[in-house]
Amino acid sequence: MIKQYIQIIKPGIILGNLISAIGGFFLASRGKLDFFLLIMTIMGLSLIIASACICNNYIDRDIDAIMERTKKRILVQKFINPKVILFYVNILGLTGIAILYLTTNILTTLLAIIGFIIYVGIYSLYMKRNSIYSTLIGSLSGAVPPIIGYCAINKSFDTGAFILLAIFSLWQIPHSYAIAIFRLEDYQSAHIPVLPVVKGVTVTKKHINMYILAFIVATMLLTFNGYVGYTYLIVTTTAGLWWLSIAFSGYNNKTVDNQIWARKLFLFSIIMIICVSIMISIDFQSYVPIEKDKEKYIVDL
Repeated sequence: MIKQYIQIIKPGIILGNLISAIGGFFLASRGKLDFFLLIMTIMGLSLIIASACICNNYIDRDIDAIMERTKKRILVQKFINPKVILFYVNILGLTGIAILYLTTNILTTLLAIIGFIIYVGIYSLYMKRNSIYSTLIGSLSGAVPPIIGYCAINKSFDTGAFILLAIFSLWQIPHSYAIAIFRLEDYQSAHIPVLPVVKGVTVTKKHINMYILAFIVATMLLTFNGYVGYTYLIVTTTAGLWWLSIAFSGYNNKTVDNQIWARKLFLFSIIMIICVSIMISIDFQSYVPIEKDKEKYIVDL
């Protein structure tokens, strides 16, 4: 029974999001680590992500029963009572929000709530089943964890936070499109209007190339704005160009096996974002020019 309650929170997704959140936290810390704040941020964020994942499973249990890769999920098999699930969701989510509110700051807490609303309320409840643009909306919620880590320290949504939003949301789109391509039959059977289902794989490949190119440009902005050094720039740009070359190999080759190509693209996307998260953690700049500090946005709580 305990195993089922752990499985339903999707530990792998939580871990992936925590890696990016820790990267954002270390970037803002600039070598001055507040260990207690880091632990509280991780704990609060983990509980909120877990709550969001359970909500997603609960909402999607009808289409999960159709799709091959999800038909054995806990809620599809009805191993847990739905009433218990709703209680579980509330306990995890509210506890996570309380931890962030009491130990970080209002901005960080609001960002976590906004990310939850986008993922559960906008993406899962409506966009996923009704719009070809669902991936774009979902990418915004996927970009929230590193910003939460960053704002837990920085306490303001400044240029650095905006660049992190661009990097991680742009990364999420080709990552998700790759999944949609190698799971195309599942999405078709469940009538989910993702881009490859509606516009075809060839059009999706074109979009993947454009978003990866935009992602590479976004990663460069951290260096050009004085947040990280040139080691980060060299490593992430090299990895980004490698990712782009994989994308182009599938676009130019008409005889390529789309499933094998998409899986390769997907796996490298994970390596790519881990690389970015590690590099912003270790190659931060200890000093950001004063003129950069003046570029903060209105939100400063």
